[in-house]
Amino acid sequence: MPIFQLPDEIVFPDVSFAEADGLLAIGGDLSIERLICAYSSGIFPWYSEDSPILWWSPNPRLVLLPDRFKISRSLQQKIKKRMFEVRWDTAFSQVLDGCASGERAIQEGTWLTDEMKEAYNNLHMAGYAHSVETYFEGKLVGGLYGVSLGSAFFGESMFFRMTDASKVAMYWLVQKAKELKIQFIDSQVETNHLISLGADQIPRKDYLILLEKALEYPTHRGKWS
Repeated sequence: MPIFQLPDEIVFPDVSFAEADGLLAIGGDLSIERLICAYSSGIFPWYSEDSPILWWSPNPRLVLLPDRFKISRSLQQKIKKRMFEVRWDTAFSQVLDGCASGERAIQEGTWLTDEMKEAYNNLHMAGYAHSVETYFEGKLVGGLYGVSLGSAFFGESMFFRMTDASKVAMYWLVQKAKELKIQFIDSQVETNHLISLGADQIPRKDYLILLEKALEYPTHRGKWS
């Protein structure tokens, strides 16, 4: 099946045309409008430094329902003892830099390019993208970032420089999701780390039903605290 070349117009093909690995389309840009259209359609960008922009819609899809988040006893203790300080939306660019040093399940090499960083910083300044940051003794040691639309949160990436720093960030994201009545956290593709935290794979068609319902609600836009 051919990969769709995106036109200048902000449109995407139906996700049913995606390849077996989830690759759907190529090209386009990373404007705020196109990114919002993509996420609203169950699609996200993911590509390496020496590649054109690639757009994906994997099947199955990894999803974390807030009520199904799993917390280990050791993680509970660290949270109870307030081992890490947690902040929201105060170091978004630094979180991107931390995530850029990690790996993604679909591709090897540098995937969080300067172009991608600029795009997500633009989404952050527009109030759609958010970061959760964990600090130890005043130093950033972990965190995550993602995109909020309707009552869905699209988790993009996380990083850690101390054991459990990213898991603590995920714990507080789940608490924020419950507070804001966010229905699910999209975790995109399977990783052992996210499975251990309670994420489940579901068919893409079921994911799209969840997404459609979530987008009926207003977006929690602006800086989170």
